[in-house]
Amino acid sequence: MFGFNAAQMRRIMKDMSVQEIEAKRAIIETSDGKITIENPKVTSMQIQGQKTYTILVLGKELFEKNSGKAEGSEVSEEDIALVQEKTGASKQEAIEALRKSNNDLALAIKILKEK
Repeated sequence: MFGFNAAQMRRIMKDMSVQEIEAKRAIIETSDGKITIENPKVTSMQIQGQKTYTILVLGKELFEKNSGKAEGSEVSEEDIALVQEKTGASKQEAIEALRKSNNDLALAIKILKEK
């Protein structure tokens, strides 16, 4: 390819601190959503104290848009805000009530008002 044999290429890669990482999945989170890459070929390289990762897509690639749900929950931010507004509850209390009520706004509000 570039006039290097396999041994020379391995030596150059070793000198540049190139390491292959056995990865099953790579996930890149963006402001719009997340990109999931199945079975990628991942390498890392350290040059002048900075580490660089390279991800080569060999398998399936999937893009998921953000859903507007609170991170770590299946409850939307709008529902949380509404329950907080109507009950004066904390964000965590609103999330717990919404989860208990299966995202039923009226029931979540009732649960918190009965406390």
